[in-house]
Amino acid sequence: MFKFITSKPLWVNILAGLGLIIIIVLLFFASLDWLTGYGHKEKVPSVVGQHIIAAQKILEDKGFQVAIQDSVYIDTVAKQAVIRQSPEADAEVKTGRTIYLTVNRTIPPQVEMPNLSGFSIRSAEMYLQSLGLKLGYVTYKPDIARNAVLEQLYNNAPIKPGTKIAIGSVISFVLGSGVGGGDIDVPELVGLTLGEAKAYLSTVNINLGAVVAYGPIKDSSLAYVIKQNPSNISNEKGPNGEKVINKIKQGQVVDLYISDTAPVKDTSGVRQ
Repeated sequence: MFKFITSKPLWVNILAGLGLIIIIVLLFFASLDWLTGYGHKEKVPSVVGQHIIAAQKILEDKGFQVAIQDSVYIDTVAKQAVIRQSPEADAEVKTGRTIYLTVNRTIPPQVEMPNLSGFSIRSAEMYLQSLGLKLGYVTYKPDIARNAVLEQLYNNAPIKPGTKIAIGSVISFVLGSGVGGGDIDVPELVGLTLGEAKAYLSTVNINLGAVVAYGPIKDSSLAYVIKQNPSNISNEKGPNGEKVINKIKQGQVVDLYISDTAPVKDTSGVRQ
């Protein structure tokens, strides 16, 4: 065989080699479409919402490869259902291409329950949403911290901060109603300085309302309380004609009237 080749002139062998190379190149390009699947396109079917097994069969029947790209958890979607697909439905791609799927988890991930005691209801709800938790029912009980979280409940029982719970869990709150649980005597503040009155009100959880000045005031904290609303003594009389003390709830307000001149005290009054 080699004698046949060597017996030919060199230029003949060169031409034969070039011809062979040209034939190989032409055959390669002619078969390129077949090798790469060029021109063989297929519409990607929609599998969003399908169970992963059903989605895989639908795609493979169309000649596509399937790969799970990611998993998330959405409590309103069926477990192991397809959430997203890439490429999207109706996209025209080459047969044999891989379709990437995002699937809904079977078991929801867990988060730690935060300590929301003292939060306002709005702030607490936003915090829950950031963790993937839901706000349940809201109830109230007497407390001066109006609309502040007093208790956090899971399945109708208190839940401690740091407890692991599933994303999507429902958390309920007990909030403060803004007033105390029972009535207390209205304190008599007439004759105290404004600073003393403020300090006393804070000890009995009564809020300071309006402060009205009578005449020029040099230093409001040293000014005297000359009148208050509600007053300490009721206009009504007891069964035996005795004076009756007014009542007030914790969290309610008392308005004070102040002056640089100390009031004349009624020594027959009752001081609380």
